[in-house]
Amino acid sequence: MPFKLTQDQEACIGCGACAAICPANWVLNGDKAEILGAKKEGKVFVKIVNEAGCNNDAANACPVKCIKVEQVQ
Repeated sequence: MPFKLTQDQEACIGCGACAAICPANWVLNGDKAEILGAKKEGKVFVKIVNEAGCNNDAANACPVKCIKVEQVQ
């Protein structure tokens, strides 16, 4: 079952925890983190992945809680 990663990049403070925990999907670019290969939808960036994997850990480690991982129906 696929999962949807979303990030409110404006809220990101660039701590880099997500990129350190899950470098397969996250990178620190300047003073903000970003989801590799994500598309912007409104005010958030979105990417569909096959497994939640380390993205759950990245979301839990985010101090401003700007990352969400949701199972796609």
